[in-house]
Amino acid sequence: MIRLLLADDQTLVRAGFRSILSDEDDFEVVAEAANGAAAVAAAREHRPDVVLMDIRMPELDGLEATRQISGDPRLADVKVIILTTFDLDDYVYGALRAGASGFLVKDTEPAELIHAVRVVARGDALIAPSITRRLIAEFAGRVKRPEPGPELNALTEREREVMALVAGGLSNDEIAARLVLSPATAKTHVSRIMTKLSVRDRAQLVVIAYEAGMIVPGWVTP
Repeated sequence: MIRLLLADDQTLVRAGFRSILSDEDDFEVVAEAANGAAAVAAAREHRPDVVLMDIRMPELDGLEATRQISGDPRLADVKVIILTTFDLDDYVYGALRAGASGFLVKDTEPAELIHAVRVVARGDALIAPSITRRLIAEFAGRVKRPEPGPELNALTEREREVMALVAGGLSNDEIAARLVLSPATAKTHVSRIMTKLSVRDRAQLVVIAYEAGMIVPGWVTP
C-alpha cells in the first residue's frame, strides 16, 4: 500500500483528491492537513509514503513545510509532491531545492495524478518530466551558478555522464539505452550517485546538475 497525506487549506480540494486516490486498491489516505504546520505534524505521526502538498497555506506555507519534512531524518523515506498552478512557477524551483520530489498542477487529469503518486512513491523518476525540466532549467538559469562543489569530485566520469542524463529527464531504461548498459547497471549508477551526493531522490540530482553547470538550458547563454 502507498500511504498518503493530503495537505491543502481547501476542504473541497482535499475531498476531491481523496475521492480520486481512495478508489485505487494500492492507495490509502492516512491523514489530511489544512495548513503547513499540521502537515509537518501529520507526517511525523503517520509517516506516509507520499505527501501531496499545496504551496499556499496558512500558518506555515507548503515550501517551509516541505523543507521541514525533508530535513527531518526520521522522515527520510517520505516523498513530497508539490501542488501548484502556473502562476506560482517561482515557488516550484525553491520547492525542489527544499526537498520536494516533483510537482503537479492542480488541474491535472486524475490518471496523471495517480501515475505521479506511484512514480514518486517508488523514487523512480520526476513528475511530468517535460514540464519539470522546463521550469527547473528556467529558474536555475536565473540564479548565479556556483562552481561545482567538492562533492562532485567524488563522481567518476561515467557517473557524471549518467547524472547529466538524469538531469535531462531520462529514466533508467532510457539512460541504459543511451549508454548501451543494462537497466540494472544504470539503476546502480544512479543509486551510487545519490549516495555520494547525499540526496533523497532524482529531483535533487537535477537541481544539483543545473546549479553546478553540468547542464545548461538551451535558451540560456552559457
